[in-house]
Amino acid sequence: MTQALIDLGDYIANTAPNEVVGTTVKLGELTVWTRPASLMRLLTLLRDDSNCQFKILVSISGVDYPDREERFEVVYILLSLKHNQRVRVKVSTDEATPVPSVVALYPSANWYEREIWDLYGVLFSDHPDLRRILTDYGFEGHPLRKDFPLTGYVEVRYDEQQKRVVYEPVKLVQDFRSFDFLSPWEGMTRTLPSDVLPGDEKATAQNEGKA
Repeated sequence: MTQALIDLGDYIANTAPNEVVGTTVKLGELTVWTRPASLMRLLTLLRDDSNCQFKILVSISGVDYPDREERFEVVYILLSLKHNQRVRVKVSTDEATPVPSVVALYPSANWYEREIWDLYGVLFSDHPDLRRILTDYGFEGHPLRKDFPLTGYVEVRYDEQQKRVVYEPVKLVQDFRSFDFLSPWEGMTRTLPSDVLPGDEKATAQNEGKA
């Protein structure tokens, strides 16, 4: 299977050299990188070429890498029933550069692209109805971005006096938090048998009280 995917990646790269930035096969999965301007031509090839036949769009997902200049990756998973193969197509973009909508090629992309726009803020040009799909109409920001505050920007509650749902600005302070990811067991050291580990003093005090 790995060799078949390597051969498929080479075939795609040789057939569309201007559309393919690179290919890799890792953990039994083929990944093809492309640019936003080349996305439609590449996906058309993958769908229609007799050696590909990736006619099913399994999913589209977004990934956020805030430290990159092009912080977002849009990932397409395609399935070929004829050849029993899958391919992953990746394209990178920033907050301002739109990615072409692939709804014309794969109608099921409609809601996937709306979800990525809603949660990441990635723009899709020529989308027939690009609007929020999971958050509310008045929602601010895009909640799956890595820099989105954990508390959000507004809080929602039901007001008994007004008999309706109201939106209010979040008043919690977002302090910077640093995690060392050290487990309690790794942080405990006992040099002598008489040394008390954190928490053991409670049991010692209880035993002394019983005595």
